[in-house]
Amino acid sequence: MLDYTVIWDLDDDPDGNVAHCAEHDVSEDEVEEVLENASDADCSRSSGRPVVFGETSDGRHLMVVFEIIHAEMIYPITAYDVPRRHRS
Repeated sequence: MLDYTVIWDLDDDPDGNVAHCAEHDVSEDEVEEVLENASDADCSRSSGRPVVFGETSDGRHLMVVFEIIHAEMIYPITAYDVPRRHRS
């Protein structure tokens, strides 16, 4: 269970986070699954926003880009499939 609220825009908002994730065939449930069970975290090289990496229950490895609104609210920006990271 998430310790914070995930903020989603309306499904029909073409500039919203639901649409941005859907462009990569990622559902809201998959985003929340990765946020809840992230295996790694970093900072986006392009935007400077925080990102997390994780697997969905069906084996997809996703990166979720998000903003922290405050300690109890997260706003996902987008999410997409990425190769697994190998840290040394």
